[in-house]
Amino acid sequence: MADEMGAALALFLERSHTASPLQVAQLVDEAAQRLGMASAVVYLADVQEDQLVPLPGTDGQGDAALAVEGTVAGWAYRTMSLRLSRRRPLAVWLPLVDGIARIGVLRVTTDELTPALLDGATQLAAVTALTVVSKSGFSDLFSRTARRRPMTTAAEMVWAFLPPRTLGTDKVTSTAALEPAYEVGGDAFDHGLDDGRLHLTVVDAMGHDLAAGLASAVALAGCRSTRRAGGTLADITERIDEDLHHWRPGGLLTGVFAHLDLDTGRLAWINAGHPPPLLIRAQHVVPGALEAHGELPLGLGPGYQPSRTVHQAQLEPGDRLLLHTDGVTEARSTAGQRFGEHQLVDFVSRALAAGEPAPEALRRLIHTILDHHNGELQDDATIVLAEWHPDTDDTSPPPHTGTAPRSVL
Repeated sequence: MADEMGAALALFLERSHTASPLQVAQLVDEAAQRLGMASAVVYLADVQEDQLVPLPGTDGQGDAALAVEGTVAGWAYRTMSLRLSRRRPLAVWLPLVDGIARIGVLRVTTDELTPALLDGATQLAAVTALTVVSKSGFSDLFSRTARRRPMTTAAEMVWAFLPPRTLGTDKVTSTAALEPAYEVGGDAFDHGLDDGRLHLTVVDAMGHDLAAGLASAVALAGCRSTRRAGGTLADITERIDEDLHHWRPGGLLTGVFAHLDLDTGRLAWINAGHPPPLLIRAQHVVPGALEAHGELPLGLGPGYQPSRTVHQAQLEPGDRLLLHTDGVTEARSTAGQRFGEHQLVDFVSRALAAGEPAPEALRRLIHTILDHHNGELQDDATIVLAEWHPDTDDTSPPPHTGTAPRSVL
């Protein structure tokens, strides 16, 4: 069986190199049948992570989208673990994961489930995720599948600059959420790993239009260009300040720019007129830990803020950093009630204490904020949550590769 599995997966990978994006779903289904399964259908999460949408290209394309909440498929996606539906034919739901970032689920149907078949399905899910990600950069198919309506030009530009929403290693995990997904304008985030360091950025440009989207895109481009050239945090803010002043006179942008040393836990950050980051330790915010004297926003140009203060803090293993824009805490209900920092921290702390993966905690949080505002945010809301977890001794399998499926009758 091992030889047959290897041959089936090898053939899948060989054909995937030249297959068009529209042929991916068919390749997955054919590979599943070679592995002894009845069928396989790929579902991708939509932009707002509300639904799981079947990828076009197989007979399964007639299947309906499935809700992330209240379905077995959604359960597999939310928990990043195998789930089994015992109705005939048997259906196994496996999370599709890129690194530690979830992108959807794979549904495999079979008349009989054996350990060998389950192993084959797990391996098929892994190569499927890699194939989808590798082809998503040069096809609109996956973007169309993940969208329920058109994006504004500003939102399209911002999303084009954003990195994957979740990344991580054995020492650190960082995940982000951003709304309103289809109309976002001035908010943006960035995170990246480089030479033992995690970089974090959250920016909020003045306004909520194409000009604001352009400002946030310029900020991310300037940030990346500078740090890839070996620049410091101060160099990054100086570059963004000059670019915005030159290309968008009068336009302002606030932001937090941070570096976390993954070996020592030493945090360095600059705050340019932005809400201060929050430090969560043992499920509680450390009061005032990362607050500092406020400095001016970026975009004013040379002379207004001659130099930026680089703040320093020492993290402890297990500490979490929460960066956000004011659209998160300032979101108001129809009755005028602010969402507020206390509710933000309480939600995150409770979710993480309950053992929820950080991406799922932020997904539920951003939907709670939307519900608080009746689905219509008046300002962009962006959150980045990073956890430093060095020297872990946990040898259990990753959360998306459970040793056996959970069954749902």
